[in-house]
Amino acid sequence: MKATGIVRRVDDLGRIVIPKEIRRTLRIREGDPLEIYTEKDGGVIFRKYSPMGDLQEFAVQMCDAIGANTGHIAAVADRDSIIALSGAPKRELLDKPNSPELERIMEQRKHYLFQDGDTPIRVSEASEKYHLGIAAPILSQGDLMGCAMLLLSEQDKALSEGEQKLIQTVAGFLGKQMES
Repeated sequence: MKATGIVRRVDDLGRIVIPKEIRRTLRIREGDPLEIYTEKDGGVIFRKYSPMGDLQEFAVQMCDAIGANTGHIAAVADRDSIIALSGAPKRELLDKPNSPELERIMEQRKHYLFQDGDTPIRVSEASEKYHLGIAAPILSQGDLMGCAMLLLSEQDKALSEGEQKLIQTVAGFLGKQMES
């Protein structure tokens, strides 16, 4: 845990204001859920809550299966970062912030298929090496939870509609799993 040097008082309703700089750095937006943890020594930790976190182990297994059967890089992201990955070095993409372009695609709640000649869309701010091949939003009860993706490296060609259907199916399945 890293000290910020910022001190805030609890108001009469028990609220604490998280400074704008910290919200911007951690990408905490108005309405984002925060999970609260306590430590034995009296410490309190706030962590962004990701409903997709409950499915992370399952998402990793899905990515492993998709990657093994398609030969492509498979990934699942929540609204903030990639939470599951197969076929690429994990240190390059896993838990790294999503690119603003990927966030825009997710917010549109539409499927995305890269075509030859399109401008590549980076998946993460942390890496220029991989771009989006296919993306399908993960929706649970109408709420956007993240997206399922196949990624391409610079030399890869556009993917097929069959692979797009596969990723749409995975996204739909993960969304249904979150509802139960």
